[in-house]
Parts: sequence; structure tokens; C-alpha cells
Amino acid sequence: MRYVASYLLAALGGNSSPSAKDIKKILDSVISELNGKNIEDVIAQGIGKLASVPAGGAVAVSAAPGSAAPAAGSAPAAAEEKKDEKKEESEESDDDMGFGLFD
Repeated sequence: MRYVASYLLAALGGNSSPSAKDIKKILDSVISELNGKNIEDVIAQGIGKLASVPAGGAVAVSAAPGSAAPAAGSAPAAAEEKKDEKKEESEESDDDMGFGLFD
């Protein structure tokens, strides 16, 4: 898995066809960067950095002052969609034309 990750990192860095030497260089740099560090601290720092990365479709609430406004604006729309879904479900239950399993 680490080789695949290194290959993808090299490709993201602009190297369209990374060699074994390139992958080894990436892995060695990661090992030297983590040498002597506490893994819990490294993970905590990484999570802190990931908090600012948008995640597909989810509204992240962060410390940014303007981030709460878009989330609040989308809540009423979501409530309306749920109401519409409930209406559709009740209409679908009438599709049996009065012939139920236990009638």
C-alpha cells in the first residue's frame, strides 16, 4: 500500500511515470520526517490540517466566520426535501389499489 501511495504522490507532484528510485526517495523522506516523533502528535497535527479541506458535499463547520451562514441557509431546503419525500411515500402506499396482503 505504501508503494501505491508513493506512486500516486509522485504522479500528483507532476511525475507522470515515477520510477522505483522516485518511490524510494518519497518513502525515505517520509521515514526521515517521522523519525523520533510521537505518532499520536503526528496524527493530531494531520487531523488539524484536514479540518480545512472540503469534503465532497458535506458542509464543514470551521472557525471561519462566514462558514456558518451557508450551512444555516441550506437547512430549510433540506427540511423541504424531507417533507416532499414523506408526501411521495404516502402516495406510493395507495398504489396497491386497496388490495393489501392482509385485507
